[in-house]
Amino acid sequence: MSALERAVAGGDFVKLTLAKYRGEAADLRNVYVRRIALKKGERLSFLYRYKTKDVVKNLLVAEGLELIRARLGSEFLSYHIFTTQEDMQLDFNRKGESKLVSRPPTFTTPQPAAHDRKKHRIIESGESIYLQALGVTDERGAARPAMGDKLRQINKFVETVAGLVAASPLAGREELSVVDMGSGKGYLTFAVYDYINNSLGVRAKLTGVEARAELVALCNETAARAGFDRLDFRAGFIQDFDLPATDILIALHACDTATDDAIYKGIRAGASVIITAPCCHKEVRPQIVAPAELRGVLRHGVLLEREAEAVTDSLRALLLEHAGYDVKVFEFISTEHTRKNTMIAAVRREGRAHVEEKLAEIDELKRLFGISQQRLERLLFSGSGLR
Repeated sequence: MSALERAVAGGDFVKLTLAKYRGEAADLRNVYVRRIALKKGERLSFLYRYKTKDVVKNLLVAEGLELIRARLGSEFLSYHIFTTQEDMQLDFNRKGESKLVSRPPTFTTPQPAAHDRKKHRIIESGESIYLQALGVTDERGAARPAMGDKLRQINKFVETVAGLVAASPLAGREELSVVDMGSGKGYLTFAVYDYINNSLGVRAKLTGVEARAELVALCNETAARAGFDRLDFRAGFIQDFDLPATDILIALHACDTATDDAIYKGIRAGASVIITAPCCHKEVRPQIVAPAELRGVLRHGVLLEREAEAVTDSLRALLLEHAGYDVKVFEFISTEHTRKNTMIAAVRREGRAHVEEKLAEIDELKRLFGISQQRLERLLFSGSGLR
């Protein structure tokens, strides 16, 4: 135990594996301990691996060491300590007799804490029950052959969420509420929950809304298996969902005007961060009357479709800015990974500056392309007095 304490204090500690469990929790297999750096300071992160779920607990370093000391030789009979100086294997027999074996170090340099890892590994697939349950990884934790792109998308999206939260009024908060509208199979929903709760160390309640009952059932079952007790999924349509006050609103690939419904509900719920990835831009396309200068371009159907997408998302961005958000529209993962890759990210700012200027831009864009109505504008301004 003293060797472990010295390694932690000296910065040589890499990780600890507790095995051969003999306690009362019949389905607990192993416990993995590593150092992580949270905004509130350094912690020891304990990953409890059960037969059907993982549970993560982040403890103060002193509390973590005391917990290990209390379990030494009683609940666990095998301890494998990895440091940059040596590896140590401490085993106990049933009589309480111990044997310590020292070996050359597996790791010769300190391993980065959770927030120092490379961004493309922000979600550790090898430690994830939910990625395996959802078919992203196999039993070894490796991405399945057809799911490599999905895993890259998951990591990139969580990285994006992390940056938006850090730049928003939510930075430094100890509790957050998140709603994912149109959560589908829940790949990104689970990853966001995992990251905020287990990497950031922030207590987050997350709700996924999905119309397909079979996916809701699958996701709730997977959340239970993973031990994610503040994650739940509900059956319903975006336009019908009664959204309470929410910190973060996510709506990825909500079809056509469902994206507008989600943005509107996020604004009304006072969300500090709104993240959407629109698709199926059907509402505006039939209305577009090509300006004379663009008729040679927009007479081609595929180009008209792309123009309709650009105009629709530009209107959404302007309407969000009018509502008091700083907005970015960008490609959130390269086109070789997925075709649906345009993201609108909005962070609430103080005040509603340049309101009249934004209204003028909205009106001019609509006039230029002959657009008479757009759903988000209609939802925001109909009888609201915001115009």
